[in-house]
Amino acid sequence: MKIVVTGGLGFIGSHTVVELQNENFEVVVVDNLSNSSIDVLDGIERITGKKPLFEQIDLRDKAAVQAFFQKHEDVAGVIHFAASKAVGESVKEPLLYYENNVASLVYILQELQKKPEANFIFSSSCTVYGQAEVMPIAETTPVQTAMSPYGNTKQIGEEIITDVTKISNVNAILLRYFNPIGSHPSAEIGELPMGVPQNLVPFITQTGMGLRESLSVYGNDYPTVDGTCVRDYIHVVDLAKAHVIALQRLMNKKNSEKLEVFNLGTGTGSSVLEVISAFEKVSGQKLPYTIVPRREGDVTSVYANTDKANTVLGWKTQSTLEEAIASAWKWEQKVRNSR
Repeated sequence: MKIVVTGGLGFIGSHTVVELQNENFEVVVVDNLSNSSIDVLDGIERITGKKPLFEQIDLRDKAAVQAFFQKHEDVAGVIHFAASKAVGESVKEPLLYYENNVASLVYILQELQKKPEANFIFSSSCTVYGQAEVMPIAETTPVQTAMSPYGNTKQIGEEIITDVTKISNVNAILLRYFNPIGSHPSAEIGELPMGVPQNLVPFITQTGMGLRESLSVYGNDYPTVDGTCVRDYIHVVDLAKAHVIALQRLMNKKNSEKLEVFNLGTGTGSSVLEVISAFEKVSGQKLPYTIVPRREGDVTSVYANTDKANTVLGWKTQSTLEEAIASAWKWEQKVRNSR
């Protein structure tokens, strides 16, 4: 079965390609290499023994998307990761985000809508919930007004997919995930942000390697266990496996509705200081950090209610926070020592 993975050389996409190939799917990776490296293909091959097909396409190019689906008529499903995802950048460059995240989605769905049957997995985000009033966050938690253009593109994307499934043969699952971290245990692929990391864990590991002088902790006066923000950190391999399970659910016609929604997280919140402590434990070294004022747009606490994913999807996380941090640290060391 041929599966298209857009953004398949990115952090979550590449780990999902590995899990798909482990389940004997034929994978076609689509990526424009704007925030990824062609070298990731080699890492995937070293892990799985097989290099996926690769097409370098900018999904904002409607004609290129049409040509791709004409070439690959036998596509059984699409897992759509390709999107810009930096919250701060989206505030400064909103039109770039709307074009990249919304237009590309529309062009893909236009092609899938032509098929007698199509399966679509959408990479969504817990950002659609904003600062929820009740923890943990369930799928029934109301979607709040987006706090950034990035978050808004995820909400708009979900709305577009909802409308399309109502009038077409497209079946879809929206996967709203929390904070992916870690890397493949082989350290052949992992998170490799371009420039200064936007996410906590790669900033921690880069600081641990001496690439950053100190980690900034934004605020220690939140109403949490230690005053720092709380997030639900999920190992990227666990997350990747959920995408495969969701795809198989659609392909085996186990879905109860044409559109389903699942939260993907551990169900446990960890504070910034707890993540730092986990890093210090697995690395055996102290991490330099500084408490600085709160950052605009940061919500206090976000973690998932995973009951639906556990019972309906039949998926749950396997890795602990420390195991995820340890894999991220192993990857960081490999990357830096190979340069």
